[in-house]
Amino acid sequence: MSDNQQAAGTPNPQAQPPVNNNGKRKRMLLSLTAAVVVAGIGYGAYWGLYARHFESTDDAYVAGNVVQVTPLVAGTVVSITADDTQLVTAGQPLIQLDRADSQVALEQAEAQLAQAVREVRTLYVNNGSLAANVALREADVAKAREDLRRRQAIAGSGAVSNEEISHAQAALKGAESALLASREQLASNKVLTDQTTVEKHPNVQRAAANLRSAYLSFARSTMPAPVTGYVAKRSVQVGQRVAPGAPLMAVVPLDQVWVDANFKEVQITHMRIGQPVTLEADVYGSKVKYEGKVAGFSAGTGSAFSLLPAQNATGNWIKVVQRLPVRIALDPQQLKDHPLRVGLSMNVTVDVRKEEGAAMVSATTAAKPMQTDVYDKVAQDADTLISRIIALNNGGRQGSQLPAVPAASATIAKPANS
Repeated sequence: MSDNQQAAGTPNPQAQPPVNNNGKRKRMLLSLTAAVVVAGIGYGAYWGLYARHFESTDDAYVAGNVVQVTPLVAGTVVSITADDTQLVTAGQPLIQLDRADSQVALEQAEAQLAQAVREVRTLYVNNGSLAANVALREADVAKAREDLRRRQAIAGSGAVSNEEISHAQAALKGAESALLASREQLASNKVLTDQTTVEKHPNVQRAAANLRSAYLSFARSTMPAPVTGYVAKRSVQVGQRVAPGAPLMAVVPLDQVWVDANFKEVQITHMRIGQPVTLEADVYGSKVKYEGKVAGFSAGTGSAFSLLPAQNATGNWIKVVQRLPVRIALDPQQLKDHPLRVGLSMNVTVDVRKEEGAAMVSATTAAKPMQTDVYDKVAQDADTLISRIIALNNGGRQGSQLPAVPAASATIAKPANS
């Protein structure tokens, strides 16, 4: 028997039977498919029961009012009492301009008002003297008429000459002319004083308006903080010549901020005003959650109000999903506990399950108008100063009965001669 025949007839102890892996692979694929199906069913149930009632975006940022501090009069900056990051209160002086020119103008206006009051008082006094002059002229006329009557009564007896009678007639005419002139003078003076008082006389009112204008220019050389907030964007420097309307710094009230969330247009279908919102700030992370409400929707998308809006009618049109800014109002107490800064990034989730609210704001007036009263005191002080000057020059007694001069304060300083 040959070696080849012996090798063919003898089995090889090292040879192994082939392994069937198809069953194992099939079981793995079935398991994977089952896991995917289960995950899909779970996600579908999660989305259908919960996730579809929420719309989220991370394209959201904190916004707020940036109140500009601008001069109302031209001048040179001599003092700056606040800098970036500092907290200031409404009415607190921020910038002081040089007051030399405005104080000179104020002193001149005060003198002109005092002179106007005294001149008008003279008009009222002249009414009395002119009325007395009229009475005197009336007496002269009566005397001249009586003298003429007596001479005419005895003219037939030859006791008086015709020349004397002519002189009496001329004297009567002269007295009557003088009476007419005095009456016209009285009427002319009364035209300047009728139906008015010294305080309401046009000359006094004109001088008072000039003084009010001069006082406002003087007082406005101090620029107060319009609102309470933090100073930002200070660009003014000492010695700088500023013009009216130039932005010098800004005050940001961080207790009045909100969030502008830019949702895709397909996400706002079920959004309504008043729906609850959950927010997270990147600066605090997920450990701090803010509760807010949808306050309103922008009247247009961001691209519509951009500096260079898209020209979709030119032919080079590419459809892009637009985003609409949605304003989110925040809880003031949460803002106080965890303050936000303008421009910070936010993650916003809106609960859209309840759609009872309005899709757009229906009220035509703002619920809380923005306003400041820091400039009201300037006008009040000007009126007080005017009343005092009028009283002093109208025969009033200086004392408790007269209006007090506006007191020097941190915002308005009283001129040296007032």
